[in-house]
Amino acid sequence: MTVQLLHVSDLHFGGLADLEQIEALEQMIPDLRPDAVVISGDLSQRARHGEFQRARALVQTAARTAPVHVMPGNHDVRWWTRPLIPFGRAPLYAKYSRYFARDLAPTLTLSGALLVGVLTSYGVAWGSLTLRLRDLAVKGHLPKREIERARAAFAAAPPEQARVLVVHHNVLRGELSRRMGLARWRQAQRRIAASGAEVVLCGHDHQEGADLLEGRVVVSTAGTLCRRTRGGRPSSFNFVTIEPSAVHITFFRWDGEHRRFNASDTAAFARPGRQPSPQQVPVAS
Repeated sequence: MTVQLLHVSDLHFGGLADLEQIEALEQMIPDLRPDAVVISGDLSQRARHGEFQRARALVQTAARTAPVHVMPGNHDVRWWTRPLIPFGRAPLYAKYSRYFARDLAPTLTLSGALLVGVLTSYGVAWGSLTLRLRDLAVKGHLPKREIERARAAFAAAPPEQARVLVVHHNVLRGELSRRMGLARWRQAQRRIAASGAEVVLCGHDHQEGADLLEGRVVVSTAGTLCRRTRGGRPSSFNFVTIEPSAVHITFFRWDGEHRRFNASDTAAFARPGRQPSPQQVPVAS
């Protein structure tokens, strides 16, 4: 069974959002006919009501075509209300939960895939602190309890379902930024590889990417539809096709001249059980 996922991230509604590109994406969703739309965090810029309201409108538009799986990113967390306080976490996500759901790490079951969200965005938290001040409230972390919940869900799923893990922070090093999204990233990578996940959908780095984690877990890193792309690259989103024997990740990049997103190149990976062999395949616009 083939499953197709439209993967977007880092919309940053607020000062950085490019509404022309957002509207172009909204118009494309019915034509692409995905089995689900996945938004892997940073829907807002400063966790303001107006920003979440516009993001909710996008989610409702997408939901007319397919189920929508939404996760909060670090910009969606009101971290300044409870810095370093381990209890009473609800205020951090109060605005986000009002417009989306109280479940911050939802699970979505499709006929051919199980999507399990794992929360990595905690604001200023002990688990994500580093020695670099610029990482404050930016880095994420992957608690053991979160990945154990995902592992249990994947273990209980029927064998024909693809196991898809959804997180906000990039789990592989950014090509241009050279930064890891998660604190204690080596531990996080080991946990993800041992969870049973076959595909990971993430964002945060503002650059699109497709690669393998430990040679067997396919990682789709969505770019951004805001004005802060890495290296001045065009905005983009990913279209992930999971087939019985392979995973294909097609990048749709913004064409400024024609004011639309065009399919550009596709990264192809073998599913577990076959030797992974990533390759770049040109796709006609």
